[in-house]
Order: sequence, then C-alpha cells, then structure tokens
Amino acid sequence: MIDHDRLFKELLSTFFAEFIQLFLPKVFAYLEPNSITFLNQEIFTDLTSGERREVDLLAKVRFQGQETCFLIHLENQSKAQAEFARRMFHYFARLHEKYQLPVYPVVIFSFDAPQRAEPSRYQVQFPDRKILDFNYAAIQLNRLNWRDFLQRRNPVAAALMAKMKIAPKDRPKVKAECLRLLATLRLDPARMQLISGFVDTYLKLNAAEEQTFQAEIDKLGLTEREQVMEIVTSWMEQGIQQGIQQGIQQGIQQGEVSVILRQLHRRLGQLNSDQEAQIRNLPIQRVEELGEALLDFSDETDLVTWLNQNR
Repeated sequence: MIDHDRLFKELLSTFFAEFIQLFLPKVFAYLEPNSITFLNQEIFTDLTSGERREVDLLAKVRFQGQETCFLIHLENQSKAQAEFARRMFHYFARLHEKYQLPVYPVVIFSFDAPQRAEPSRYQVQFPDRKILDFNYAAIQLNRLNWRDFLQRRNPVAAALMAKMKIAPKDRPKVKAECLRLLATLRLDPARMQLISGFVDTYLKLNAAEEQTFQAEIDKLGLTEREQVMEIVTSWMEQGIQQGIQQGIQQGIQQGEVSVILRQLHRRLGQLNSDQEAQIRNLPIQRVEELGEALLDFSDETDLVTWLNQNR
C-alpha cells in the first residue's frame, strides 16, 4: 500500500516555497521565502464523528518587507470525500482562533478519480442573507495537463506531473519528461532521490511501457540522457539492494524457525502440519518470542495455547 499522505507531506515540506511559487505565484510575491517556519502538527477531534484529524502542513510566514505574519495551511486530499469543504472551514476557524493570525487555506487534490471539479468553497446562507462564504485555493492534479508544466524549472513540477491528467499511452513519456526536468535542476542527491522516488512510485511501468520509456530517453540529448540514466541506474541499484536485504532477512527467519521446530520436536514430539505452518508464518519477532516461551512448555497444550494467543 502506498502511504500517500507521507509521500506528499515529505515532498511539500521539502519544497514548500517552490510549491507556492508554482501554484500560487501571487502569494509567493508577497511572502518572505526565508521566513517559512513549520508549526507543530495540529490534531483536532471531529465532534460529529469523534474522529481525530491531523492538519497536514501548517507554515508561519512573514509578509515581505514587514514584521507581521500569516499562516499557510496546506492539506493533501488523497481521496474524494463528502463534506470536505466543511472540514476545511472547521480547520480554518480553529487555526484562526488558536493563533490569532490570518490563515491562507490551500488544498491539493491528489486522487486519480473522480475527475469532476472539486469544491473550493463552503457557504452558509438563508433566503434573505448570506452568512458565510469561505473560500480556499484548490489544486486538483487530475484536471491539470502535464504538458503545461514541461518547461517549468521547478522540482515540484518534476514530481507532480506524475499525478496529473495522463492518457494511458502517455505514461512512459511523462515519466521520461519528469526525469528530464529533474535532471536540469541540479539538486543535491537527497532531494534528487526524493523526487525521483516519488515519480517512480506513481508511474510504475509494465514491460511494454518500459520499452517505450527507454525509447523516450533515447530521444534526449547526450547530456540529458546520461543524467536521466544515472537516476534510472540508481533505482535499479536500490531495488537490487532491497532484494538482497529481504533475502537475507528471510534466510535468517527460516533458519530460526528450523531451530525452534527442532527444539519443539525434542520437547513435545512430532507436531502436526497445521502447527508447523502456523509457526513458519509467524513474523520474526513472534518467532523469537516463541523460542523463549517453549522453554516453559510441558506438553502440546502449552504450544496450542501460545499459538492461539499470538495469531
């Protein structure tokens, strides 16, 4: 499962100023970029449902040339939800009450479907009077054309093109263009890896698409092609390393399980196939705990009890 919230929070907190510059240039023009400070994560309880909800990102920034500050509340919404606009208003009201500062609310809708336009306001009105008209900036990725961002030398553009409106046949081309743009930015290795990993997560290609992707890379100029291939090579190396580590971990676990099964055979006699299968499917931590617990087993009943308690 992809942890969408973590991926987006990591990307947007690392490139917060660049995000504002790309999607909210008028706001970027009146804030002081060097003043951006992230505040502690705010947690609110929804009084209707009782659920605890966390604000994704909350930044305190100064107005350019002034000592006064305002807040930017940035929320990533990875799935369509009814009443989301009302929740955004509740966040706004609570943050405004707590900090006594102007709050600029922003939502990035990052889900693939539906592609209908999501609301960007919450209203309360009566036949004779409008009581509330709350608006927030809404950036809906699945309604943006990735081609409009090809020439934007911005790391957030290089990442988020992977989540924009993409025809299935264009997926390999978009991945190649994301990496081409990334290669031109000359970021440090850590931030380069953050964006390239984001792109690879959301644009996993099948075998046929990989061939088209390689053909797109081959169309690039020599320098850009070499830089993109460095990124692709690093993905392959990481994948191999992860595979090796997983293999080592599995080997260690299998070895420990074999030792414990032999100890159980000596202590309790032959186990049935279901019991052996249960033990082999235990996570490594439970295997180690079983290794300690079996010293106190006197008969098969103790083993059955332990397995039932540690399913």
